[in-house]
Amino acid sequence: MGRHVPSACLNAATSRRSEHGRILNVSGIAGRPAATERPGGILQVRVPLPFSLKWVNSYLLRDERGYALIDPGLHTAEAVAAWEAVMAEHAVDFGDIHTILLTHQHPDHYGLAGWFQQRSGAPVYLSAESHAYAQRLWGRDKGSAFAADLTALYALHGMPPEVAAELRPHLDGFVAKVEPQPEVRFIEAGETVRLAGLDWRTIDAPGHAGGQLCFYAPEKRWMICGDQVLPTITPNVSVVPGEDDRQLERFLTSLRELAAYEVELAFPGHREPFERFAERAEELAAHHERRLEDIVQMLLETPGSAYSLCMRLFGERIAGDAHHMRFAMSETLAHVFYLEQRERIGRSPQEKEITYIVKGKRDENR
Repeated sequence: MGRHVPSACLNAATSRRSEHGRILNVSGIAGRPAATERPGGILQVRVPLPFSLKWVNSYLLRDERGYALIDPGLHTAEAVAAWEAVMAEHAVDFGDIHTILLTHQHPDHYGLAGWFQQRSGAPVYLSAESHAYAQRLWGRDKGSAFAADLTALYALHGMPPEVAAELRPHLDGFVAKVEPQPEVRFIEAGETVRLAGLDWRTIDAPGHAGGQLCFYAPEKRWMICGDQVLPTITPNVSVVPGEDDRQLERFLTSLRELAAYEVELAFPGHREPFERFAERAEELAAHHERRLEDIVQMLLETPGSAYSLCMRLFGERIAGDAHHMRFAMSETLAHVFYLEQRERIGRSPQEKEITYIVKGKRDENR
């Protein structure tokens, strides 16, 4: 791989040019993605997703040996058809792919890694922490223990049994979408990889996903940022059982660290490559600070469980949707735990389920 160790689908056809790229083929037909030529021999491919994000960005980085592939997408028939069309259009053969890199283990990034590995013979690189999480979800027990732990956590924080019961089928639905599992080689923060004729530094970027890596090319001031900094939507920050419960703290720390890099162009996992990277990182941090204050105000009005807070925060947007419910509930827990760790809120001992109250308010009632 040239390592120094140690050492969404758019709705209408169109064509346009911009400072940082040329849209080569944009079509919403049958969920086929666009392929966008970016500077430095980087091809952005929008791989369709069967949920509201619409697509995930994958990147083909060209060099003298062929291509490195970053985050190939979720394994669905639509994604495979999209890839076959893009590869045919741009004369890319499976044998041209010499390296597969994963920023993190979420299925919309990880799912096609094994499929591409089988066809290209390329090694797949992922951090050890990300790989351990992937094995918990899709390893030997196909996520049975994880699903049980997750529903138990949610129940403890007030989720009704009938809502929690919808989560297991939802989680099971991802198993086929990450098969076949890749054989992984580990890559960690602090290494240097050679991609598209440039040296890229690997950067630890936790909070959205444990073990997530960003890749920074100082020569060009480019950042491949996975889902850590997104230009127009906010990355999910979740607490899950068996993981560090300080996910929001880790995420906010990571945003501050990433904002210190000089970035002229960022390549995100969702939406379009963008400028203003540091400014966007600061905007995301401010968003979470506002969310924290919203939760405190809600608890001042009415003490409640994390589930009740989740429904007050997200409400009708997640009703009846297990996919969005899981993200919303885990993100609510990340914020509640953050406030609890800073002793701004506490747990009420009178309730069977965990109920939260603003710390000073509880102390006044003693």
